[in-house]
Amino acid sequence: MTSNRQYDLVLLGPTGYTGRFCSEHIVQNLPTDLKWAIAGRSPQKIHPIADELKKLNADRIQPDVLAVQLNSAELNDLAQKTRLIINCVGPYHLYSTPVVEACAAHGTHYVDATGETPWVKLIIDKYHEKAKSNGAIIIPSVGVESAPADILAWALVKHVREEMATQTRQIDCCIKEMKTSGASGGTLNTVLSIFDWLPPSEVMKSLNPFSLAASAPPKDIPSESLISKLIGARWIRDLGTVTTSPSGIADVTIVHRSSTLMPELYGKRFFFRQFLHVRNSLIGVAVHVGFLVGITLLMIPPIRALVRRFVFAPGQGPSSEASKHDRLEYHAVATADQEGPSPKRAFGKFSFDGGMYLLTGLLLAEAAIVILNNEEKVKKVSRGGIVTSATLGQDFVDRLEKVGCNIDTKTFQH
Repeated sequence: MTSNRQYDLVLLGPTGYTGRFCSEHIVQNLPTDLKWAIAGRSPQKIHPIADELKKLNADRIQPDVLAVQLNSAELNDLAQKTRLIINCVGPYHLYSTPVVEACAAHGTHYVDATGETPWVKLIIDKYHEKAKSNGAIIIPSVGVESAPADILAWALVKHVREEMATQTRQIDCCIKEMKTSGASGGTLNTVLSIFDWLPPSEVMKSLNPFSLAASAPPKDIPSESLISKLIGARWIRDLGTVTTSPSGIADVTIVHRSSTLMPELYGKRFFFRQFLHVRNSLIGVAVHVGFLVGITLLMIPPIRALVRRFVFAPGQGPSSEASKHDRLEYHAVATADQEGPSPKRAFGKFSFDGGMYLLTGLLLAEAAIVILNNEEKVKKVSRGGIVTSATLGQDFVDRLEKVGCNIDTKTFQH
């Protein structure tokens, strides 16, 4: 990781709920000679975190504490000091556009944990080409939204290519299990503020599964029945009964960006869908309708104001004790792009035992070290600019499996 920059990595926003988990993972799992810093608007709030991090592992280089206001001058200075920024400052659409702008301008690599599809679209439109020309690797959505679905889809596509010598026509994915102690205040505040930021018509545009794609979508996208679209619930072979997945909105757009960034691997006819597994169709319909009603209500300002009275404040969230039994598991089925009535199929699984924010913290940290260790390789695969976690490939999978994530693929024999 030789570089003439002062730091290998700067974590921006360590006082936030996800930022604390990420900083702890860095201390406990990343190389002890990493030159790094933690940065934010209030050093008084950051110094106690630095003291706690030292207690976790005193036998390593400790992070510097940097005061950084979120303005262009200070962020440009920060970007020039470091090879990579992990950004945990949300809501991203409110605070983080200048961070991406600074990284794109100075060839500084960047990862974050946003699930804000409209904002990701904005930064792609504004900064992708600049980041690419300056050698920056910028990867948004390296958290629960949308790295697990993205890296699972990549692993399945790779499996199909290696085992079946063909590309992938379609992947159907579902959240098989999600035990969670609840959302943090930052996540809930982000959801609410998205509706403050954008008119409903713009929010609805993010529902387009190819809204972040790097090229035009396939011309022959598999069709769905009208009844499936209306009621949400459906049955999918080897996945069971599934319904609309709220997180699928973000995940589908990211996976399709991956597929269009790497068409030589995925294939030009690739299509991805994501659902939520449910016990039966009745529950599936209820979840689908409830989601649509919830989205509609959040478009009404007085409803958003009422909701804000009952959620965690930003920076707060479920306790570690409450989260210790959390679990996330994705299942996915890939269909090979083969002629005939029975193309070959493969099954994939991503699972993690632990809190969702703990998972997001480790995803961010591990993605960062993969970029730092394999900079030229990632540039070659992704072609640079604003890309996705899937472009980190097998190096990312290997590191994730060492820190508690399980990623498995196999060919169906039926």
